[in-house]
Amino acid sequence: MAKLTLFSGTANLLLADAVASTLGTALGECSIERFPDDEIRVTVHMDIQGHDVYLVQPTCPPVAAHFLELMFLADACQRAGASRLTAVIPYYGYARQDRRERQGEAVAARVIADALCTRFNRVIAVDLHSPAIEGFFDIPVVHLSAVPLLADSLRSFLFSDQVVTAPDLGAVKVAQKYADLLGLPVAYAHKVRLSGRKTEVHQIIGDVRARSPIVVDDMISTGGTMISTIEELLKRGCSPRLTLVASHGLFVENALERLSAYPVERVLVTDSVPPPSAPASPSVQIISLKNLLAEAIRRLHVS
Repeated sequence: MAKLTLFSGTANLLLADAVASTLGTALGECSIERFPDDEIRVTVHMDIQGHDVYLVQPTCPPVAAHFLELMFLADACQRAGASRLTAVIPYYGYARQDRRERQGEAVAARVIADALCTRFNRVIAVDLHSPAIEGFFDIPVVHLSAVPLLADSLRSFLFSDQVVTAPDLGAVKVAQKYADLLGLPVAYAHKVRLSGRKTEVHQIIGDVRARSPIVVDDMISTGGTMISTIEELLKRGCSPRLTLVASHGLFVENALERLSAYPVERVLVTDSVPPPSAPASPSVQIISLKNLLAEAIRRLHVS
């Protein structure tokens, strides 16, 4: 059997190292340099001839730089003789651009998938924004979900009056998964996106009055979708005791600071991207993907 080797880009070294430790190994030796003109140089510093190689790199902000690191690292490993390459992408950047909203737009998620197919034999991803993205690939995709992990963490502070709430129609299936696992009712919001930063919620479908909402989505980026949903829930008389849950916590543009203006008791996200560096209100609880990813890598390696 080929030797298993893991490398990591700079996007989330803590997670990559945790996955390696769970597998009983260490990260492979490589260097990623940035020149003054912003060019990136990637070098592999070990013999990987014939190895089964896994590259751990979420394509989180800065998305373009982290994506290029991943592609350059793949090329370096190919040239060093790796027998098989798997991209382990806990967070898949550009996933929201999976279709054209208007004439003349690029389908960026497809472009990224096409590029990955030129260097990798397989991809491991976690909670893609749209399951349809799997169809963009000409190589196998192992699509993992963090929902069971996050639902297990929610059990420690469940209340009888809670309701799982989807912030838009796209999250209804995810909300139903949480509701089934937790034995809770479901409500959902009807959202209209006005721009990349602004959304409006027009109505809430389901009984939320005097209930404590658990608002679930695949990601929290600027927090705009969550805030619009929270405001509408409060108008509908929900209990001022909210929990937010997402697989990916990007928290860009002071999202946590903006959320702190609302009665959010806690936010649960995974470590698919680096967690917020500074303490903030509301309380953020990080659930690690290390076991989920390590088990997927272990199964693929022996298959």
